[in-house]
Amino acid sequence: MGLWDMALNCGIVGLPNVGKSTIFSALSSARAEAANYPFCTINPNVGTVDVPDSRLAKLTEIFRPARTVPASVEFVDIAGLVRGASRGEGLGNQFLSHIREVGVIAHVVRCFEDPDIIHVNNRVDPEDDMETVNIELALADLQTLAKRRERAERSLKVQGKDEKKNAETVLSALDAIAPALEQGKPARSVPLSPEQEDAVYDCHFITMKKQLYVCNVDEQTIRNGTGVSAPVGAVRKRAAAEGAGLVCICGKFEAELADITDGAEKSAFLAELGLEESGLSALIHAAYRLLGLYTFFTAGADECRAWTIHSGDTAPRAAGVIHTDFEKGFIKAEVYSFDDIVQYGTEAKIREAGKYRVEGKDYVVRDGDVMFFKFNV
Repeated sequence: MGLWDMALNCGIVGLPNVGKSTIFSALSSARAEAANYPFCTINPNVGTVDVPDSRLAKLTEIFRPARTVPASVEFVDIAGLVRGASRGEGLGNQFLSHIREVGVIAHVVRCFEDPDIIHVNNRVDPEDDMETVNIELALADLQTLAKRRERAERSLKVQGKDEKKNAETVLSALDAIAPALEQGKPARSVPLSPEQEDAVYDCHFITMKKQLYVCNVDEQTIRNGTGVSAPVGAVRKRAAAEGAGLVCICGKFEAELADITDGAEKSAFLAELGLEESGLSALIHAAYRLLGLYTFFTAGADECRAWTIHSGDTAPRAAGVIHTDFEKGFIKAEVYSFDDIVQYGTEAKIREAGKYRVEGKDYVVRDGDVMFFKFNV
């Protein structure tokens, strides 16, 4: 896990009227619980959203537990960004402070025509929209960079040997990042050494965060296939150049889909458009992956549950997600993979096949592990 991926949430950003709130509302209605604060300029809306996982459904089918609890990820609806936000235009300053606190950015880009929804620049132009948002974020980071540079330069003059060495590392990183930001490019596009990354971690550069582009398209584009849409093509080109992810969503369609509670009806609705999963599911999975998250499961007659960890976490860390006492008093973990239970059908047969493992403190948890912890408090 990189230092930049600490917050387990995804901030939804974009210009006004690109469909952010529609997408956020659809996401929020797919949730188990949501902490929705009334929309105002100071508090962004926050929604806790279930992570769709067919593996959890399969475990529920096998164990028939009293309850099933999915993993969740938080989405934050951040006020619409306008040109000049980095200078405090619109809700600029609040916008920028909220965006610093998220782990990943989902940048919604309008790729649909609709005469009833005015565009902030009076025309649908994804490239220009992306440029506006990315430049504002880069300008905000340049202000942060200037302040950090002043501090580092002061340290060079007055501090001891170690502090001076650290200040030199900071300055070398800032010198590498500054030209990219001045060209409107993100800080994450600049290769830094691990020492340089650590040295400027306290800057919390917005453009250092991983970004995902979300093309908000109309229903016709979904029916035709997003590959033929020129606006989507423009976004895809930019995303590829930046090494960013891309998801296509029809916000209007997703809002209708979110209102359907019957699973079979939902599947039929998706099949009609030739989709295997909803755009929201694709967005949730993409955000989850970008945050560097894995899922492990606990399964039994009482409960089947998906738990969230960072890739690279060890068994005691995973145990601590359930309860801090589990991590403190960790003895061992009994483990098998989701694929094992699908193949063999019961835990007894997994044991017979020699696939039921006992792992210690150094075991690195894999995505899809089913685990049972032994601990001593």
